[in-house]
Amino acid sequence: MRSFTPHVPKILKFTRFSLRDFLVAAGPAVVAVVVTCVLAYWVVDPAPPSVVTLSTGQENSAYEAFGRKYAAALAKDNIRVKLEPSLGSQENLQRLQDPASGVDIAFVQSGSMDEEMAVRQGLVSLGSLFTEPVWLFLRGPKNVTQLTQLKGMRINVGPEGTGVPALFRKVLSVNGVEPGDLKLGGLANTPATVELLEGRIDGLVFSSAPDAPLIQMLLQTPGIKLFDFSQAEAYTRRFPFLSHVVLPRGIVDLGKDLPPKDYHLIAPTATLVARADLHPALVDLFVQSASDIHGGAGWFHKKGEFPTASYTEIPVSPSAAKFYKNGPPLLQRYLPFWLANLLERMWVVVVALGALILPLSRIIPPLYVWKVRSRVYRWYGQLRAVEQAIEEVPPERQSDVYAAQLQRLNDIEERVNRISIPLSFADELYGLRSHINFVRRRIAGLMDGRTSVPDVVQGR
Repeated sequence: MRSFTPHVPKILKFTRFSLRDFLVAAGPAVVAVVVTCVLAYWVVDPAPPSVVTLSTGQENSAYEAFGRKYAAALAKDNIRVKLEPSLGSQENLQRLQDPASGVDIAFVQSGSMDEEMAVRQGLVSLGSLFTEPVWLFLRGPKNVTQLTQLKGMRINVGPEGTGVPALFRKVLSVNGVEPGDLKLGGLANTPATVELLEGRIDGLVFSSAPDAPLIQMLLQTPGIKLFDFSQAEAYTRRFPFLSHVVLPRGIVDLGKDLPPKDYHLIAPTATLVARADLHPALVDLFVQSASDIHGGAGWFHKKGEFPTASYTEIPVSPSAAKFYKNGPPLLQRYLPFWLANLLERMWVVVVALGALILPLSRIIPPLYVWKVRSRVYRWYGQLRAVEQAIEEVPPERQSDVYAAQLQRLNDIEERVNRISIPLSFADELYGLRSHINFVRRRIAGLMDGRTSVPDVVQGR
């Protein structure tokens, strides 16, 4: 007994699903989805730049030291922080205001800019990091208790780019001291310290965190005295951007009792200021790094007091404000930064896809059905043309016309038999073939009374 083995290639063309028809039907929708994804990806901009420029401060300053800490922190997430030394706060602010400088973010002292100007210049704050007390170090036996006693002295206030000169002039003005009443120098911190130690100037002014190496050194240098702002609380009333801090007795060296008493100081705060267009992911990284770097207890603050959204006149970035209110984003607590950032920011794409896929899921299936059936239905136009051709044919031409249309039917049937169609639509194909035979029988019936049915009628 012969076993029946189906012809595999022929069997394979009869499938349950037509991928080609589906792709044709869904093609425009796929293109729309891809375009939407690309546009959404471009809008949300999930990938931050791998290099960011941070403008710091002078050599041996706290800004320089903290800049290195930020560079190390962001390097863990493959972000390279390019450090740009500067004279200080004012120069940093000027760089931020100049797009050609290439600076993206910088340390800026509070009181350097008002809110209106910051908005106009497109700058935002990432929060206050630490207090920067005004340190007035003096040399000599004279006990200076009032700023009015500085008249005639040589006091270095640093270059104009540091922000200290403008701040100290404000402090002098409320004491009735004019800049011309004393000799103000403009040396950078390191050479000014050398000049003070050599006795060529009488004093110098810093505005810096106590972490700065020069501050640490001068606090422990014999013959160098720190000025006590005994009226510190009054200064904070005159200048809202200042705060009153106390350098506790013995904080420098308990064994040596340095300093020998509590010192009252006035202090602006150091803030991180960035361009408003800084990538939000970088804002998140800097703020989280700030929390790690500045979140501990210090000489002038308790643990957790810094960083903070307070003590800054510049509007706080929405991303930074969200961090200070709610802490790190949920995904960034458990996932690597790059993956968490991508998932957090691509929700826009998910929403856009949902808005597209829901209606498309109702449109594509009918389109698919129409596309498959159209491969069958288009032959009905050919059948209709055959029927029209045999209508009202003159008697002398009937034999030739009928024979020609029968041959045409045979050609149509041969081509129809080569149609590949999913099995679920096979009834459409078999219906077409039965209708072809119906038209053939009709032509044969017309020919029966006039001439014998030619071979073409038999489909041979």
